[in-house]
Amino acid sequence: MLTGASTLAGLAEASLLRRSPLFAEFFHREANCLALACRDMADRFLNGGRLLAFGQGPYATDAQHVSVEFVHPVIVGKRALPAIGLAGEGGELERQVELIALPEDVAMAFGADEDGGEAARAVALARGRGCLTVAFCACGAEWEFAPPSGDRFVRQELAETLYHVLWELVHVFFEHRGLLAGRVARRVHDAGASSFLYPFLAEEESELEPVVEDVRRSALLKAEEVGALRIQTLTDNRETLLAAARELRDAFDRGGKLLALGNGGSATDAMDAVADFRAGGGSPRGWPAIDLTEDPSILTAIANDIGTEAIFSRQVIAYGLEGDALLALSTSGNSANVIHALAEARRRGLLTIAMVGYDGGRIGAEGLADHVIVTRSEHIPRIQEAQASAYHALRALVR
Repeated sequence: MLTGASTLAGLAEASLLRRSPLFAEFFHREANCLALACRDMADRFLNGGRLLAFGQGPYATDAQHVSVEFVHPVIVGKRALPAIGLAGEGGELERQVELIALPEDVAMAFGADEDGGEAARAVALARGRGCLTVAFCACGAEWEFAPPSGDRFVRQELAETLYHVLWELVHVFFEHRGLLAGRVARRVHDAGASSFLYPFLAEEESELEPVVEDVRRSALLKAEEVGALRIQTLTDNRETLLAAARELRDAFDRGGKLLALGNGGSATDAMDAVADFRAGGGSPRGWPAIDLTEDPSILTAIANDIGTEAIFSRQVIAYGLEGDALLALSTSGNSANVIHALAEARRRGLLTIAMVGYDGGRIGAEGLADHVIVTRSEHIPRIQEAQASAYHALRALVR
């Protein structure tokens, strides 16, 4: 039983001590390969290829998350790139890849090294078809970035940072067309809408090596940034996380359930949080949790007939009972459908927990949730990465 803030302080400190040097060492070792993999992916996209991301079980949400990032880029001015997320509900991954993959595509696998049999078969099929293969487990891909930890939650956090960095840096090489295969270099490159993130790229692009080195250093800086942001999130919100965990555990003990929601990448994080609570994370049993983003028929019906602002609040009306809890994930803290859901949850007597970015947005400023955990950044990928650490910590505390 948790007895005070010192318990969470110890947990947060131990968690960060485990993660920070592990993540730093991993990025230092793999940054150059990340840069080269980004260049190869950019080549495929420019030749008409698509990203096919696939994973099963707890890794399905990562496949869906990375697909959202490529199709709906959050950097203003960047084009949407074709991406498809393949999860276990579509049948065997190998069969899905066989039906969909084309030679010019990028196949991206998520899984664990010890149970990557199906991922390995799907990767082998994709390679045989001519696809570029990238993986976040040891399964025979051309570019492999297997997180060096047996802790599934540490692996997920590191993988999320990795694929966010890949997505960001693919766009840099996409603008650097003169350095890609079969294209003529221009004398000077204009980084365009990426200039605020990558000011060093407004340079001559006659040589690949200097640009790869700059991109490598950028990947290292991003890893350092999210490391600092995880520390801020877990330490600044120490008391809030502890209080939220106590009340959420009380809700479970009284027979309540957890509802979770978010938009876009935050929707996949809500899926991940629900999967984590259902699994229990070492508890003798899991806890009841419902993902309000997982049924597209419900989401599209409400959006079509009423409007997008009601897609979550209507489900709170349908599923939420007094004594339940709602976990809302939002990078801005201003999403109208999230705010409507929090208001409906309060009217119905639910415990409300919100994880938000920036300065907390309306949710933080107006106290629209009982417990608000703020990740103080304006960079959406980094916010989501730190929020993953926060809901993993919340689950651990509830246990």
